[in-house]
Amino acid sequence: MSSIGTRLPRKEDPRLLRGRGRFGDDISVPGQLWARVVRSPSAHGDLNDVDVTLVEGAVSSQDDLNRIQKIRQRTNILISLGDCAVTGNVPAMRNSIPVQKLLQKIYIDGAQEGKVIPSDRVPALLKQARPLREFVKVDLCLPGCPPPSKAIVGVINDLLDGKKPDATLKVKFG
Repeated sequence: MSSIGTRLPRKEDPRLLRGRGRFGDDISVPGQLWARVVRSPSAHGDLNDVDVTLVEGAVSSQDDLNRIQKIRQRTNILISLGDCAVTGNVPAMRNSIPVQKLLQKIYIDGAQEGKVIPSDRVPALLKQARPLREFVKVDLCLPGCPPPSKAIVGVINDLLDGKKPDATLKVKFG
């Protein structure tokens, strides 16, 4: 018997309809920590004086460079999160190929149709993809692809406790 196209009974409905649903916000445990994600109240608005910013990814384009410089100006503690942000890693694999040759290979040689290098809504690539620290002051690096959750939680706990996170964390790359 196939259940494809067949209505299946939903076990959670009675509990939810009676107001007995349990959600993440309902859970409270001893020592629980809370963090607030702050967004601008207006679309595309700017945030100023940010306590901590975690940035992942390498600086690959002029847009990336402009963005990371703006972030650095407005944040107190900048954390480079993950191997791409710390070392350039995967995005930097293109560094040995000149930008025009790379775009030619992707958009002309590799295209089935519409063989044109886009100029609209595509950020200008820098000659090389580089780690954040080569463009702005980075206060802490958390390597890993992805960084271990225990390392991230440890850094955030230190910050919430008012401690300076350990910059010599024993975290493996990759």
